[in-house]
Amino acid sequence: MTDWIIGALCALLVSGAAFWKGSLSLSGMIAAWVMGTVYYGAGNLFWFGLLLLFFITSSLFSKLRGERKRELEKSYAKSGRRDAGQVLANGGLGMAACIGNALWPDPAWAYAFVGTMAAVTADTWATEWGGLSRKPPRSVLTWKPLPAGTSGGVSLLGSAAALVGAMVIGGAAWTLLALGGGTGEPDTASAYSALPLWQWLLIGGVSGFIGAFADSVLGATLQRMYRCPVCGKSVEVKAHCETATLQGRGLAWMNNDMVNALSSLAAGLIAWGLGLMLV
Repeated sequence: MTDWIIGALCALLVSGAAFWKGSLSLSGMIAAWVMGTVYYGAGNLFWFGLLLLFFITSSLFSKLRGERKRELEKSYAKSGRRDAGQVLANGGLGMAACIGNALWPDPAWAYAFVGTMAAVTADTWATEWGGLSRKPPRSVLTWKPLPAGTSGGVSLLGSAAALVGAMVIGGAAWTLLALGGGTGEPDTASAYSALPLWQWLLIGGVSGFIGAFADSVLGATLQRMYRCPVCGKSVEVKAHCETATLQGRGLAWMNNDMVNALSSLAAGLIAWGLGLMLV
């Protein structure tokens, strides 16, 4: 019970501060508070620490805006002020892994968790840093230049940020496991001691980078998009240039949150497989 109380208080402090700073909407704050409570109550510092690392770095980088990034945000369905849907899309699968580990302790849950967090971190870092690139992004499918802010576009700066972000999660996983001795279950602690730092960097880097790449592919193919009749841009929003947009490509149910969730699921499965191979 003590862990749940500590988790609830810490999560309330962090989510409340994020709401006050404008990084979370009210619904996002509530979702983040519930999620943080579960991460610590059902897990420990390993689970909560990685969630906190993703959230803090993503919130800080979202402030690196400038006029260029503020203009690009007009094309996105979601802004830097995250709502409950974004919070759950980024951390919901990790929360499921945390609960799964609490009910059926196994190292596979931790590997999958690191993969999901590496993917959402890589994708967020790529978006925030890629938006600062002076060169236009290129299509992940055809490699042709695209207008800045187009879903499915990638840049060298954004890709580098994605890889670094994914590896940071892997390195942080090794550090937190070394400090805490496991994921909350003493009998599974020895399973992680067999993995040195470079292998956790590999798990996080590979799974997270592929997850971010999958996010771009889904964004370029299946994500629901609209076309602005004024400027002709392909956007995620139903209104652009102060005009209602027209239905474009993609599946009606495949919004940005669903793309994030599916790409992080793919990354979790990759990390799970890598973890089992390396042990």
